[in-house]
Amino acid sequence: MFHVRPLPAGEVVTLTGPEGRHAATVRRLRPGEPVDLTDGAGRALVCEVVAVRRDEIDCAVRRRVEVTSPGVRLVVAQALAKGDRGERAVEMLTEVGVDEIVPFAAARSVVRWDGERGARARQRWARTAEEAAKQSHRLHWPALGPLVGLPDLARRAATPGTVAVTLHEQAADPIVGLVRGRPDDGAVAEILLIVGPEGGLTDGEVQDLREAGAAVARLGPTVLRTSTAGVVAASIVLAELGRWDGPG
Repeated sequence: MFHVRPLPAGEVVTLTGPEGRHAATVRRLRPGEPVDLTDGAGRALVCEVVAVRRDEIDCAVRRRVEVTSPGVRLVVAQALAKGDRGERAVEMLTEVGVDEIVPFAAARSVVRWDGERGARARQRWARTAEEAAKQSHRLHWPALGPLVGLPDLARRAATPGTVAVTLHEQAADPIVGLVRGRPDDGAVAEILLIVGPEGGLTDGEVQDLREAGAAVARLGPTVLRTSTAGVVAASIVLAELGRWDGPG
């Protein structure tokens, strides 16, 4: 799948620029092969390659597809993590279908996104999300929110229409069943999952989020890494929302 925004009109479109170069010289697509183009906002062109040049390809449009955005958005606030664990989390969260990923500077986050270093780290997260969206053939690509701290998350958790869940290994209640059977009456606009760093959230952070209205829930009997906890939680919630029943 290749990214084109906006999607062009017409029965034959030319894929140029970095995407065209990738299709022609890296993927080595040839006439007759299928290729999909998307704007990442729910629309796609199902095409067939009809001509290939050095850095571009011509695609005959066979079908236009549009998928509506989900009624309830799933947002994951992912704590900054050491090494490539943050990028691994972004990759998997994108693949399973999360609608927004929010970088979260928790109290115990060892990594800090300061200055130019932070800008580069954010670019890596954005690039990882884009590549994962293409690989997984997503039509709705996830948004990458701004870096937030605990006060920002607490305000979002307290927003009407938001159901916030803080993941914590010592919570009494499981996340399984937390959103199952919620009425689809428009009262809930988004579900916000909050994932702590390697050392976990502090007691103070958990308490502040609880006071803001966030539920505190555990995933299961084992303690997961920060790079996988959000993915498992998101998978459970997406299944319970019925989001895995159709295209995304």
